[in-house]
Amino acid sequence: MAKPKQLLSAFAKTERVALSLERDILSGKLGYGAQLESENALVRRFDVSRNTVRKGLETLADKGLITTRVGIGSFVTFNGRTINDALGWTRALSNQKEAVGTRLLRLARVSEPKLAAELNLPDANFIAIDRVRELSGSNRVVSIEKSRVPQRPALDAIVSGGLVNGSLSETLLSAGLRPASGEEWAEVECLGNADAKLAGVPTGTPFLRTRRLVRGAGGEVIEYVVSLLDPRYFALHLAF
Repeated sequence: MAKPKQLLSAFAKTERVALSLERDILSGKLGYGAQLESENALVRRFDVSRNTVRKGLETLADKGLITTRVGIGSFVTFNGRTINDALGWTRALSNQKEAVGTRLLRLARVSEPKLAAELNLPDANFIAIDRVRELSGSNRVVSIEKSRVPQRPALDAIVSGGLVNGSLSETLLSAGLRPASGEEWAEVECLGNADAKLAGVPTGTPFLRTRRLVRGAGGEVIEYVVSLLDPRYFALHLAF
C-alpha cells in the first residue's frame, strides 16, 4: 500500500498536469476543437507517468473542457462562452455554436396552492409558461422549462396577447418587473413518461434539473422556473 506522502505526491502531479492544461484552454491558447498533445508528448512535457497524464485528462473531461476519443486523441470542447440567461435563454443560447429555437407549449392561468405555500404567497394564481428549447437544425430538445409567474394586473394581457417578442424576460421587464436577486438549486432527475416523450429520449433518462426563484428589489417573487436540461448540452458552473 502506498504511503500517504506518496499518495499526496501522485495527486499533486495529476493536479499540476490538469491545471496547466486548463490554463491553456481557458486562456484561449488551446481553442475550441484544438487537439491536445499526445499522451507521450505530455508525459515528456510534465515528466510524469502515463497514468498521471490520463488522470489529468480525466479531470479536464469531468469539467467539460475536453473529450477523448480512443485511438485518436483529446480535443477541446470548451468554447470560451458562459451562458448568461439574464436576458433570456433564447438570446443566451443563440450565441452558442448551434442556434436554438423556442417552442411554446402552454401559456395559461393556473392555480397551484402547493407552490404558493412553498413560496409563502397568499394567492395561488399563477401564469404558466411551458416551453422547450430545440436545436434549430435537428429539432433535438435540449431543455424543457416550466415557468410560473404570480398573477398580477400588469400581466393580465399575457395569456391573450402572448409574450413580448416571444421572450418572458422582455415581458416581465415591460411590466416593470426587474430581477434583483434569486436562488437556484440543481439536482438530477430521471424523466417521467411525459417529459421523456417530449424530449425524445427513453423514460428514466437522467437530465439536469434546476429550480430558480427570482425576486424583485422589494423581495417580491417575480418568477419560479423548473428547467430540465439535457446534460449533453449543459453543465453546472459555479464561480466564487
